[in-house]
This record gives sequence, C-alpha cells and structure tokens, in this order.
Amino acid sequence: MPVRAHKDRIDKTMLRWFETRLDPYPAAPATQPPRSLYAFCRHYTRGTEPWLALMALLTTAIAVTEVSLYAFTGSIVDRLSSHTPATFLQAEGWNFVLMALVVLVVMPALNLLSALVIHQTLLGNFPMRIRWQVHRYLLRQSMGYFQDEFAGRISTKLMQTSLAVRETVIKLLDVGNYVVVYFGGALIVAAAADWRLMLPFAVWLVGYAALLRYAIPRLNKVAQQQADARSMMTGRIVDSYTNIATVKLFSHSRREEAYAHESMDEFLGTVHRQMRLATIVNVSNDTLNMLLLFAVAATGIGLWMQDAVSVGAIAVAIAFVLRLMGMSQWIMWEMSALFENIGTVQDGINSIALPATVDDAPGAQALDAHGPVRGDIRFEHVTFHYGKQGGVIEGLDLHIRPGEKVGLVGRSGAGKSTLVNLLLRFYDREAGAIRIDGTDIATVTQDSLRASIGVVTQDTSLLHRSVRDNILYGRPDATEAELVEAARQANADGFIQELVDAKDRRGYDAQVGERGVKLSGGQRQRIAIARVLLKNAPILVLDEATSALDSEVEAVIQENLYRLMEGKTVIAIAHRLSTIAAMDRLVVMDQGRIAEQGTHEQLLARGGLYAQLWQRQSGGFLELEAEAEAEGEAEPSSTR
Repeated sequence: MPVRAHKDRIDKTMLRWFETRLDPYPAAPATQPPRSLYAFCRHYTRGTEPWLALMALLTTAIAVTEVSLYAFTGSIVDRLSSHTPATFLQAEGWNFVLMALVVLVVMPALNLLSALVIHQTLLGNFPMRIRWQVHRYLLRQSMGYFQDEFAGRISTKLMQTSLAVRETVIKLLDVGNYVVVYFGGALIVAAAADWRLMLPFAVWLVGYAALLRYAIPRLNKVAQQQADARSMMTGRIVDSYTNIATVKLFSHSRREEAYAHESMDEFLGTVHRQMRLATIVNVSNDTLNMLLLFAVAATGIGLWMQDAVSVGAIAVAIAFVLRLMGMSQWIMWEMSALFENIGTVQDGINSIALPATVDDAPGAQALDAHGPVRGDIRFEHVTFHYGKQGGVIEGLDLHIRPGEKVGLVGRSGAGKSTLVNLLLRFYDREAGAIRIDGTDIATVTQDSLRASIGVVTQDTSLLHRSVRDNILYGRPDATEAELVEAARQANADGFIQELVDAKDRRGYDAQVGERGVKLSGGQRQRIAIARVLLKNAPILVLDEATSALDSEVEAVIQENLYRLMEGKTVIAIAHRLSTIAAMDRLVVMDQGRIAEQGTHEQLLARGGLYAQLWQRQSGGFLELEAEAEAEGEAEPSSTR
C-alpha cells in the first residue's frame, strides 16, 4: 500500500473514531422539554456532558499554555540582555528545549485534540441529537398544534433552535472559558512584574464590561425579534409554495408577493436595528483598545524609567495588548452571537416546549392488549366544544355494535366529523367517555387506538414519496403481492402502471409530489383507499371517501369497499345520501346531538330531518343552505 494512501486511511480512521463517540439518534423517549432557558439547554445536553467537559478542559489548557508562552517570551527578552551570544545557549539551552517542546509538541497536540472533539464529535452530532429529539416530540404533538402554526414555521424553529442550543452551550464552555482563563492569566503576568502595570488592563476591563452590559441586552432583544421574524417570513413563503395551485387558480401572485413582502420588511427592520448596534459597538470597542494600548505603553515606559520593571515585562504587556485588541473584537461578536443564539433558543422554547393537549395516560396499554379488537363502540354522554362556549357535541350517547355499519348524516356543522375526531383522539372529549370493547380510549396508547381504525377522508393528503411508500404506509410489512392486490381492489393498479415522474421512475416507484400534487383528486383518493385496504383495521371510518371520484370509478370502488366492510365496524359520513342509504343504521345529527336514527326506509317513513335532507338532494348532493352556515359549529378548518 502506498505511504500516502496508508496515511489517509489512518487519518480517516482517527476522524471516524471521534465522529462515532456521540450517538446522534438517542433512543430515550422524547419528553416535553422545560420552558426555562437553562433547563431547556440542559435537557438537550444530556448524554453530551463528558465531551463538553473534555472540550472545556482542553480550552483551559490551551489558554494557560498560551499565556505561559507570552510570559516565557518576556523572560527571554530579559535574559538576552544579561548574556553574551557566546554564553546564552550554554546558560539557557534547556529553557529553549522546553519552549520548543511546548511550541512544537504540546500546543499542536492540544489544538488537534480540541479540534477533533469540537469538529468531529460535537458540531455535527450535538445539533442532530437535538433535532432528533425535538422532531420525535413534535410528531406526537396534538392535531390542534399543527392547525395553529405554519408547517414551514415549525420546521424552521426546529432547525434554528437545534443549532442555537449547540452554539449557546459550546460558546459558553469554549469561548467563555478561554476568555476568562486567558484574561485572568494576562492580569497575573502583568501584576507579577508590577501591580501598576496591571491597572490599565483593569480599567479597560471595566470599560469593556460596561460596553457589553449596554450592548448585549439590546442585541439579545433584537435577536429574539429577528428569530421570530425570520421564522414568520419562512412560514409565509412556504405557505405560498405549498398552496401554489390555489395561488395560480385565483391569479394572486401579486397578493402573495405583498404577503411575503410584509414579513420580509419586518425581518429587514430587525437586521437594520442589529447593524446600528453593531456600528456603536465596533466604534466603542476600537476606542477602548486604542486607550489601552496608549495607557500600557505609557505606564510601562514610565515604570522602566523608574527602574521598576524590565524591558521584557513591557514587551509582554504590549504583546498582551495587541493580542487583546484582536480578541476584543472577536469576543464582542462571539458574545453577540451567543446572545443572538440565546434569543433564538428562547423563541424556539415558545414553540417547542408546549405540552401536548392530547397525551397518553401514565401506564397506558395497547387497545388490543387483552385480545383482538372487536369494534364495539360506545359514546357515553360525550360533550366537546373545541374550547368554546356552546355547540358542537352536547351530551351525546351512541352505541355501535361490533360489525355494524353506521352512516352519519346531517347538515354541515352538525358535528359528524367532530365525532370521528374524538373517536380518533385527535381531541379529548371534555365530558363523558368513549369506549371500544368496554375500554375507555383515554386509557390506551394513541398509536394502538389509531392502528385499529382505518380512515379514508375527502381531503386526501399523500406523502411526497413513491406510490409504493404511500400505499405501504397502511402496513409497512406487507408483501409486494399484497400491495398490488390492494391497489387492484382500489381500482388504482391501472393508472399506477402508467405513472412516470421527472426522474424517469415508473409505476409504483414514481414520486407523487408534495401532498400528491402530481396526481388527480380521484387518483389520490384511490391510493388512499388502497392504503386503508392494506391496513385492514377492525374499525373503518369513511369520511366522504368517494366524493372525489367520478360515477364510473365510484361504482367499481364501492363494490370493493363493501367487501372491505365485511366483518368490520363501519362509520361512514357522506353528503351523497345514496352512498350510505344501504347502511345497517343511519344516525342523523343536528347541532351536536342525535336527532333521529334508523334504517333508510324507517327514517323516510318518519318524515323528519332525514326525509327533508333526502328530498332536497339534487343530482345526489345536498344543497348548501344559508341557514346551515349560520348555525355552523365553528370547527377548525380540518373538520366539518
């Protein structure tokens, strides 16, 4: 093996060893983070402490060694004046050997180890740990959380906050530690020569601290405003891209420009405020540095003239000043960056460290822990208002027997979809209980509850992945044959075979685009139906499941849906009453209560609300009535 190749292999092995010291994907359960700044950062540094401590220790060693080298250089200047060239090496040779070891061996080794710990172990893995834990926690957030926020804004907060926590912790332990040790060492070295030589440094420190005290709170405040404005700007832009079809259909490009312009202008305002502060800080810092240089030089020369300090002490003091002049600007911007990151973390806390409004009860078990789910569903005196006064669901009682097919009927706003959302625990009922096979769903895990319920909705959203991935979402361990059979039963196999995406991926490997935008509404619906067919859950919810299909395709799929319904408990919602008229029982809802129930024939004979709705159908659809809008239940946009 060539020498160079062997060296590269050793280098990569060493780098790889440090890169694998910190697990970027911790397996510990994702829990709600605390809301205070220190506790939030502490929460996300668990597991990284040994490497952060090693980084701080190495930083201290580097600072101490560097200060020692400055002191040694000053002593060398003095010793040069007390020896001739002929006697200098004989008298100071071993000191030079020691200095050479420090400069050529110790300092490079410390810097190398510090770089490996920071760059290989921490900078990449540390924020990824935070992203992983925050993402896992947010995935388990309640539906209401995502309905109240832009998706782009949430993802931006996740990315910004993870980096900001890393920078906050590392800057405090690395930069802060280095500055304290280095400056403390400089004061000690200056005072060792003469306490008066230390005075200009002490005065400079007071002035510098005053400048930091003035600038940092203001930079912190504007950083928080900037972080929030940045995430809002990103959220608005992503919202426009996500809904680009609507933007183009209504020819609202200029409106979207104005919508984004407003948030960009707000963000730019925070940048301008930040840059004004930067100018003040820069000018003030430069002034302090020039005064320090003059004061140290004048004091040093004055003390030398009094024979109080040596030439070497003056050389060391001025070297420290020159070093501090460069460092002070760096420190100022590091401190500004630190508090900008603190502002970003505090802004992220407001979005991330929120409790889930729907959470698993302590010790919650799986719904099927005591046997297969039969699908016996009971709503017992259930009340729910979406946190508002009146309306929606009021003291509702409903029993759906195992294997029974029930259709929910009612005007828009009657509470049909709300009832389904409560069954799925997207929201928790405010009073009463919902039981499946006698078990209160509030006492079981949400994952096991939803695993037992297959849902097809009107507003079908597909993942921006392949057709295969979308269908297998129903049951990831399904075989290829089961996948294709589900697509065939959903009458989707034909058009899937003809799909080709921009990268020439075909059939089941073709990508469907964000939210399935590359497919027609009917195609998306058929893939969604195939997904639920593959899931084969004991409880089936159909919420306008075939509304996006034309009559011919709907007729084919209805036959397959009827086969899918066999042996399952079914809850079907439809405005097209003809699609659910053959259900075992129809439950008519009005203003959050059950108005009447029975078979199609029984309800028509009764001549009540259902009979009125049936008579008002035109072409299979309910007419939209102005009164229905007036008495709407004020549900979120995702419900009906």
